[in-house]
Order: sequence, then C-alpha cells, then structure tokens
Amino acid sequence: MKIERRARSLKVVMFTTFYPPHSFGGDAIGVQRMARALAARGHDVTVVHDEDSYRILGGKPQAEGAPDGVRRIGLRSRNGFLSNLLTQQTGRPLVHAARIRALLDEIRPDLIWYNNTSLVGGPGILSCGEGLKLYEAHEHWLVCPTHVLWRHGRELCDGRECLRCVLSYRRPPQLWRYTGYLDRQLDQVDLIVAKSEFSRAKHREFGLRHEMEVLPYFLPDLTSQAAATASHPRPYFLFVGRLEKIKGLQDVFPAIERYPDADLLILGDGDYAVTLKRLAQGNPRIQFLGRKSPEELDAYYRGALGLIVPSVCYETFGIILIESFRLGTPVIARRLGPFPEIVEAAGGGALFGTGDELIAAMRALQHEPGLRAAQSRAARHAFETIWREDRVLAAYGEALARAAHRKGDRALVRQFEAGAFETGAA
Repeated sequence: MKIERRARSLKVVMFTTFYPPHSFGGDAIGVQRMARALAARGHDVTVVHDEDSYRILGGKPQAEGAPDGVRRIGLRSRNGFLSNLLTQQTGRPLVHAARIRALLDEIRPDLIWYNNTSLVGGPGILSCGEGLKLYEAHEHWLVCPTHVLWRHGRELCDGRECLRCVLSYRRPPQLWRYTGYLDRQLDQVDLIVAKSEFSRAKHREFGLRHEMEVLPYFLPDLTSQAAATASHPRPYFLFVGRLEKIKGLQDVFPAIERYPDADLLILGDGDYAVTLKRLAQGNPRIQFLGRKSPEELDAYYRGALGLIVPSVCYETFGIILIESFRLGTPVIARRLGPFPEIVEAAGGGALFGTGDELIAAMRALQHEPGLRAAQSRAARHAFETIWREDRVLAAYGEALARAAHRKGDRALVRQFEAGAFETGAA
C-alpha cells in the first residue's frame, strides 16, 4: 500500500526593511503577498521589518490591514536616525542585534527568508540564525549602494563610479562594500533569487560571484473577471506607480500631446508629483487621480486601452505588468531592463524606445481591435501559466528543495517534495 506523504507546517522568518503598513511601493507588497501565501498554506510566518527607516524617509502612519495569519514584528529605536546610520555604515544590525537573535532562538525557523535587508540589518543579518536561508533580490542593492543602478541620479549605470555616485545622492559611503564582507556573508545563504533574467545578468555584470535562480513575482488569481470597469468619458491609457523621475512618466507627456484620441490617467503619488503636474499643465487629457484601493485599481486596468510602463531605470521586474496581464489589459513598455523579456514571454503588448514608437503602439491598440483582442487573450493566458500564485509557489518549492539537498537537509527536502509550497501543510 502506498503511503501518501504530506508536508508539515514550516516555521518561516522573513526579514525586510519595508513592510506594510510601514512601506512604499511594490517591493513591500510583493513581500507581503509571499508572506500571506505561505500563511494561507498553513505555515507559521513571522515578518521582521524596520519601522525607523519608513518614518525617517517621510512615511506617514497607515492603517493596519485585516488579520492575515502573518505575525509582524516592527523594529523601532529611540533614535531611529542613529540606528539606521549605524546599520548603513557598518553593514550590521548593531541596535537590534540582541532582539533579532532572541527572536530566532525563540522561533527556531526552518526557513529564513531575506528580502531587502539594507536597513533592517545589512549583510550582517545574513549570519544570524540557523535554517535554510534564501535571499530575494527585489532591488540591485547587492551590487549598488543606491539600489537602482541609476548613476548620479541622472543616468543608467554602465560602470562603477560608486563613491562619487553615492555622494551625489547625499549619502555617506559604505566602506564595508570594499572589504569583501558582503560576499562572505552571502556564502552563508543557500539560495539567492533574482526576479528576472535581466536582473540576474546585471548582478553578474556588476560583480556578484554567487549563483542566482530566477523566480518571478506572482499574483493570486481574481475570483471573477466580471467585476466593475472604471467610468471615464473618453478612451484612456493608464500609468500606475510611484511618481518618481526614474519611472519615466515625464517622457510620455509629449506623446500624449501629439496623440489626441485618448487620455492618460495617472494612478499613484510620490516625490516627483509636483514637477509632473507642472509639466502636464495645459493638457486636460492628462489626469492625476492619486492612489486607489486594489479594487479601484483593478477597475481602471479593466477599462484601459493599455498600460504604459516608461521607466528609465533598470527595474528588477515590474509587478504592474502582471497586474495588467491578469485582467487581460495589454502593456506598452519601454524597451529597457526586464520589460522586453516579460512582454515577449506574454505576447501581450508592445515595446517602445522613442516617442514615435509609443504613439504607434497606442494607435494600434486603439484602432486595431483585432490586435488588441489577441494581445488581451495572450496576456491573460500568460498570467495563468507563468505568474499565477500557485505556479510560482510550486517553482519556489522546487528551488528550495534543490537548495536543501545541496545543504544536506533531507528532512526539508522531503517537505518541499511533498508539496509544502503547493497545496498546504498539515
């Protein structure tokens, strides 16, 4: 008689600098989605994050979400600036080291999951605790002190000028980056994850000697495709994201001026909002609608001719692309970074490098309904087969099983092979 093996519940501790409600942007939401997905599969998930950095960078208090089965521990100190400065300068969690070690001793996790550790402990946190260790590179922090490979705040980085670049950002240099300390700490990590093939190549190009596996972001599928569509009196294209210069929205405005057939609706906010609104003055077809709830956001995706993604920096992935694909909305993305591999894998959109190419792509989506319908079907199909939650979680389980095998942890290998990340745990 064949005995069916069922995975047991795993203890997971995740470290990240930003985590809702103390967070900006999509990376933290991606961490939260993973934490919730693991908790929903029956695992004991604790997220440890830094609160000081969010407050120092101007973050405003946000309401706690509904209970989701994830234990959240926010680290806060009496002098948050000093705590963050010490971590940034030494690469170690000096202020919170004792508490972090006590938490790990108490929980004794099977899996320690590092995300953006820049201010929650730097590379020093990678040697804390026992268990299988995973580092997920949401940004390019492992090879770039400013995280984004955007040199001097004005151009793509194609070669190291780190000292001058960091000073141009008005940040103190990190001397530990020149000592090999990060490499030695990463030697203690069992699996390092890049979010795209492009990001893996950039890490290698800029000197990371460790192997990386590519595992993308994911989204849970929607329970219904027949939900509301946003009401807007004219056809529109959509921009979603933080309003920062590196997101490239300013480059879209001239194309919208030359293309009167549709509006541009902008969902999001950020430090560059005032400048963008000034640049868009005089064009009523460019509308800033601020932040929206997830339900409202989905409605705007559904109603859009397409999503425009014009980032001028090297992203590691681009969650908004798969948000759009999930709803069958095609994407027009800049031919840069990971966007070509994502759009081409989906067949659900177009790429542009110039204003003329952007206008041509907008015109095709609006005035060639057969083309848009085909791209919409392809986008939805690609989401279901590549980026849906269950697909990606299964790939993580397989990667972690290989990492556990390399480490010689047969018990964990059995758990992942039994589907610990797929159907749930006992």
